[in-house]
Amino acid sequence: MNPVLRENLEVFFGEGHVLTVYCYLLIVLAPVAFVSLYTSSLGEQMWRGSGNLFKVCSVTALLLIVYFALRVANQEYASGRFKPLEHWLRDGRQAAGAVARGRVAFLVVHIVGLLVLSAPLLIWAAAISRTPLPGLLATLALILFHAFCYGVWGLVASVVWERETEGREFIIRGFIFVVVVAALVVYLPLNPVIYLLAVLEQQELAPLTIAGVKWSADSVHFGFHLVLGGAGLAIHRWVLKQDLKLGHR
Repeated sequence: MNPVLRENLEVFFGEGHVLTVYCYLLIVLAPVAFVSLYTSSLGEQMWRGSGNLFKVCSVTALLLIVYFALRVANQEYASGRFKPLEHWLRDGRQAAGAVARGRVAFLVVHIVGLLVLSAPLLIWAAAISRTPLPGLLATLALILFHAFCYGVWGLVASVVWERETEGREFIIRGFIFVVVVAALVVYLPLNPVIYLLAVLEQQELAPLTIAGVKWSADSVHFGFHLVLGGAGLAIHRWVLKQDLKLGHR
Protein backbone atom coordinates (compact mmCIF):
# COMPACT_ATOMS: atom_id res chain seq x y z
CA MET A 1 0.00 0.00 0.00
CA ASN A 2 1.10 3.55 -0.70
CA PRO A 3 2.79 4.78 2.53
CA VAL A 4 1.14 8.21 2.34
CA LEU A 5 -2.28 6.61 1.97
CA ARG A 6 -1.49 4.27 4.87
CA GLU A 7 -0.56 7.19 7.10
CA ASN A 8 -3.79 9.02 6.30
CA LEU A 9 -5.86 5.92 6.98
CA GLU A 10 -4.09 5.32 10.28
CA VAL A 11 -4.53 8.92 11.46
CA PHE A 12 -8.16 9.31 10.44
CA PHE A 13 -9.56 5.83 10.89
CA GLY A 14 -7.06 4.21 13.24
CA GLU A 15 -7.01 7.12 15.71
CA GLY A 16 -10.70 7.90 15.29
CA HIS A 17 -10.40 11.46 13.98
CA VAL A 18 -12.78 10.64 11.15
CA LEU A 19 -15.59 10.25 13.70
CA THR A 20 -15.58 14.03 14.19
CA VAL A 21 -16.28 14.59 10.50
CA TYR A 22 -18.94 11.88 10.36
CA CYS A 23 -20.70 13.25 13.44
CA TYR A 24 -20.80 16.77 12.01
CA LEU A 25 -22.25 15.42 8.77
CA LEU A 26 -25.04 13.51 10.51
CA ILE A 27 -25.74 16.29 13.02
CA VAL A 28 -26.61 18.60 10.12
CA LEU A 29 -28.01 16.21 7.50
CA ALA A 30 -30.36 14.15 9.69
CA PRO A 31 -32.23 17.11 11.24
CA VAL A 32 -32.56 18.77 7.82
CA ALA A 33 -34.12 15.58 6.44
CA PHE A 34 -36.62 15.15 9.25
CA VAL A 35 -37.51 18.85 9.50
CA SER A 36 -38.06 18.93 5.73
CA LEU A 37 -40.37 15.94 5.97
CA TYR A 38 -42.32 17.52 8.80
CA THR A 39 -42.55 20.88 7.05
CA SER A 40 -43.73 19.25 3.84
CA SER A 41 -46.68 17.77 5.72
CA LEU A 42 -47.94 21.21 6.81
CA GLY A 43 -49.32 22.12 3.46
CA GLU A 44 -48.73 22.16 -0.25
CA GLN A 45 -48.09 25.88 -0.23
CA MET A 46 -44.75 25.38 1.58
CA TRP A 47 -42.98 22.47 -0.08
CA ARG A 48 -45.56 21.15 -2.52
CA GLY A 49 -45.77 17.90 -0.60
CA SER A 50 -43.05 15.36 0.12
CA GLY A 51 -41.75 15.53 -3.44
CA ASN A 52 -39.16 18.13 -2.48
CA LEU A 53 -37.79 16.13 0.45
CA PHE A 54 -35.21 14.37 -1.73
CA LYS A 55 -34.16 17.66 -3.35
CA VAL A 56 -33.55 19.28 0.03
CA CYS A 57 -31.61 16.28 1.33
CA SER A 58 -29.58 15.98 -1.89
CA VAL A 59 -28.55 19.64 -1.91
CA THR A 60 -27.66 19.49 1.79
CA ALA A 61 -25.61 16.34 1.30
CA LEU A 62 -23.84 17.87 -1.72
CA LEU A 63 -22.83 21.01 0.18
CA LEU A 64 -21.73 19.11 3.29
CA ILE A 65 -19.70 16.48 1.46
CA VAL A 66 -17.94 19.07 -0.71
CA TYR A 67 -17.21 21.12 2.41
CA PHE A 68 -15.79 18.23 4.43
CA ALA A 69 -13.86 16.87 1.44
CA LEU A 70 -12.19 20.25 1.09
CA ARG A 71 -11.37 20.46 4.81
CA VAL A 72 -9.98 16.95 5.07
CA ALA A 73 -7.90 17.38 1.91
CA ASN A 74 -6.51 20.57 3.47
CA GLN A 75 -5.59 18.56 6.60
CA GLU A 76 -7.64 20.78 8.89
CA TYR A 77 -8.41 17.86 11.19
CA ALA A 78 -5.56 16.39 13.25
CA SER A 79 -3.07 18.48 11.28
CA GLY A 80 -0.30 17.87 13.81
CA ARG A 81 -0.51 14.11 13.32
CA PHE A 82 0.72 14.08 9.71
CA LYS A 83 4.35 13.80 8.74
CA PRO A 84 5.63 16.90 6.89
CA LEU A 85 6.27 16.75 3.17
CA GLU A 86 9.98 16.84 3.88
CA HIS A 87 9.74 13.40 5.45
CA TRP A 88 8.18 11.87 2.34
CA LEU A 89 10.08 13.76 -0.33
CA ARG A 90 13.55 13.59 1.23
CA ASP A 91 13.84 11.42 4.31
CA GLY A 92 11.24 8.92 3.13
CA ARG A 93 12.72 8.78 -0.38
CA GLN A 94 9.28 8.88 -1.97
CA ALA A 95 8.75 10.24 -5.47
CA ALA A 96 6.50 13.25 -5.84
CA GLY A 97 4.09 11.16 -7.92
CA ALA A 98 3.79 8.55 -5.18
CA VAL A 99 3.03 11.21 -2.56
CA ALA A 100 0.43 12.81 -4.85
CA ARG A 101 -1.24 9.46 -5.58
CA GLY A 102 -1.43 8.60 -1.89
CA ARG A 103 -3.05 11.91 -0.98
CA VAL A 104 -5.51 11.76 -3.88
CA ALA A 105 -6.39 8.15 -3.04
CA PHE A 106 -7.25 9.10 0.52
CA LEU A 107 -9.40 11.98 -0.71
CA VAL A 108 -11.38 9.49 -2.78
CA VAL A 109 -11.69 7.09 0.18
CA HIS A 110 -12.91 9.92 2.39
CA ILE A 111 -15.49 11.13 -0.14
CA VAL A 112 -16.80 7.61 -0.65
CA GLY A 113 -17.05 7.19 3.12
CA LEU A 114 -19.09 10.38 3.45
CA LEU A 115 -21.32 9.29 0.57
CA VAL A 116 -21.90 5.84 2.10
CA LEU A 117 -22.79 7.47 5.41
CA SER A 118 -25.27 9.80 3.70
CA ALA A 119 -26.74 7.14 1.40
CA PRO A 120 -29.31 5.66 3.85
CA LEU A 121 -30.89 9.09 4.43
CA LEU A 122 -30.85 9.87 0.72
CA ILE A 123 -32.41 6.50 -0.13
CA TRP A 124 -35.06 7.06 2.54
CA ALA A 125 -35.82 10.53 1.18
CA ALA A 126 -35.92 9.20 -2.39
CA ALA A 127 -38.40 6.49 -1.38
CA ILE A 128 -40.72 9.00 0.31
CA SER A 129 -40.43 11.42 -2.61
CA ARG A 130 -40.96 8.58 -5.08
CA THR A 131 -37.78 9.55 -6.88
CA PRO A 132 -36.92 7.00 -9.60
CA LEU A 133 -33.74 4.95 -9.25
CA PRO A 134 -31.92 6.78 -12.09
CA GLY A 135 -32.49 10.06 -10.24
CA LEU A 136 -31.03 8.64 -7.04
CA LEU A 137 -28.00 7.18 -8.83
CA ALA A 138 -27.43 10.43 -10.74
CA THR A 139 -27.50 12.35 -7.45
CA LEU A 140 -24.94 10.08 -5.81
CA ALA A 141 -22.69 10.29 -8.87
CA LEU A 142 -22.92 14.10 -9.01
CA ILE A 143 -22.10 14.44 -5.32
CA LEU A 144 -19.03 12.22 -5.77
CA PHE A 145 -17.95 14.12 -8.88
CA HIS A 146 -18.27 17.61 -7.42
CA ALA A 147 -16.73 16.68 -4.06
CA PHE A 148 -13.62 15.44 -5.86
CA CYS A 149 -13.34 18.38 -8.27
CA TYR A 150 -13.46 20.90 -5.42
CA GLY A 151 -11.70 18.73 -2.85
CA VAL A 152 -8.47 18.51 -4.84
CA TRP A 153 -7.97 22.22 -4.21
CA GLY A 154 -7.67 21.40 -0.54
CA LEU A 155 -4.71 19.23 -1.50
CA VAL A 156 -3.23 22.18 -3.39
CA ALA A 157 -3.58 24.49 -0.39
CA SER A 158 -2.02 21.94 1.96
CA VAL A 159 1.19 21.76 -0.08
CA VAL A 160 1.48 25.38 -1.23
CA TRP A 161 0.98 26.77 2.29
CA GLU A 162 2.01 23.74 4.32
CA ARG A 163 3.18 25.66 7.39
CA GLU A 164 0.47 28.33 7.33
CA THR A 165 -2.39 26.29 8.76
CA GLU A 166 -4.80 29.10 9.59
CA GLY A 167 -3.90 31.22 6.60
CA ARG A 168 -4.48 28.49 4.06
CA GLU A 169 -7.94 27.75 5.47
CA PHE A 170 -8.96 31.32 4.70
CA ILE A 171 -7.25 31.29 1.30
CA ILE A 172 -8.87 28.09 0.05
CA ARG A 173 -12.33 29.14 1.22
CA GLY A 174 -11.88 32.49 -0.49
CA PHE A 175 -10.74 30.79 -3.69
CA ILE A 176 -13.72 28.43 -3.81
CA PHE A 177 -16.08 31.33 -3.07
CA VAL A 178 -14.64 33.35 -5.97
CA VAL A 179 -14.92 30.35 -8.32
CA VAL A 180 -18.55 29.71 -7.37
CA VAL A 181 -19.57 33.36 -7.64
CA ALA A 182 -17.74 33.83 -10.95
CA ALA A 183 -19.41 30.71 -12.33
CA LEU A 184 -22.82 32.02 -11.31
CA VAL A 185 -22.16 35.32 -13.04
CA VAL A 186 -20.98 33.66 -16.25
CA TYR A 187 -23.51 30.81 -16.54
CA LEU A 188 -25.95 29.62 -13.88
CA PRO A 189 -25.84 25.87 -14.73
CA LEU A 190 -22.14 25.85 -13.79
CA ASN A 191 -23.26 25.93 -10.17
CA PRO A 192 -23.44 22.37 -8.72
CA VAL A 193 -26.63 23.05 -6.74
CA ILE A 194 -28.51 24.56 -9.68
CA TYR A 195 -27.37 21.75 -11.97
CA LEU A 196 -28.36 19.04 -9.47
CA LEU A 197 -31.83 20.54 -9.01
CA ALA A 198 -32.26 20.77 -12.78
CA VAL A 199 -31.36 17.08 -13.12
CA LEU A 200 -33.82 16.07 -10.40
CA GLU A 201 -36.59 18.20 -11.90
CA GLN A 202 -35.69 17.00 -15.41
CA GLN A 203 -35.46 20.58 -16.63
CA GLU A 204 -34.03 21.48 -19.99
CA LEU A 205 -31.27 24.01 -19.28
CA ALA A 206 -30.58 26.80 -21.74
CA PRO A 207 -27.37 26.30 -23.75
CA LEU A 208 -24.41 28.62 -23.50
CA THR A 209 -23.79 30.62 -26.67
CA ILE A 210 -20.21 31.67 -27.40
CA ALA A 211 -19.39 33.46 -30.67
CA GLY A 212 -22.58 32.12 -32.21
CA VAL A 213 -21.83 28.54 -31.20
CA LYS A 214 -24.23 26.87 -28.77
CA TRP A 215 -22.88 24.55 -26.11
CA SER A 216 -25.22 22.30 -24.16
CA ALA A 217 -25.51 22.83 -20.41
CA ASP A 218 -24.23 19.32 -19.73
CA SER A 219 -21.10 19.83 -21.83
CA VAL A 220 -20.32 23.20 -20.25
CA HIS A 221 -20.96 22.03 -16.69
CA PHE A 222 -18.89 18.86 -16.86
CA GLY A 223 -16.21 20.47 -19.01
CA PHE A 224 -15.77 23.30 -16.51
CA HIS A 225 -15.50 20.97 -13.53
CA LEU A 226 -13.18 18.56 -15.29
CA VAL A 227 -10.87 21.48 -16.06
CA LEU A 228 -11.19 22.72 -12.48
CA GLY A 229 -10.40 19.33 -10.97
CA GLY A 230 -7.69 18.55 -13.50
CA ALA A 231 -5.98 21.88 -12.87
CA GLY A 232 -6.01 21.17 -9.13
CA LEU A 233 -4.43 17.75 -9.62
CA ALA A 234 -1.78 19.14 -11.97
CA ILE A 235 -0.84 22.00 -9.64
CA HIS A 236 -0.73 19.66 -6.63
CA ARG A 237 1.71 17.32 -8.36
CA TRP A 238 3.76 20.19 -9.81
CA VAL A 239 4.26 21.79 -6.38
CA LEU A 240 5.36 18.45 -4.93
CA LYS A 241 7.90 18.05 -7.73
CA GLN A 242 9.23 21.54 -7.12
CA ASP A 243 9.58 20.80 -3.42
CA LEU A 244 11.53 17.68 -4.25
CA LYS A 245 13.86 19.55 -6.64
CA LEU A 246 14.45 22.46 -4.28
CA GLY A 247 15.00 20.27 -1.25
CA HIS A 248 11.68 21.46 0.24
CA ARG A 249 10.95 24.96 1.44
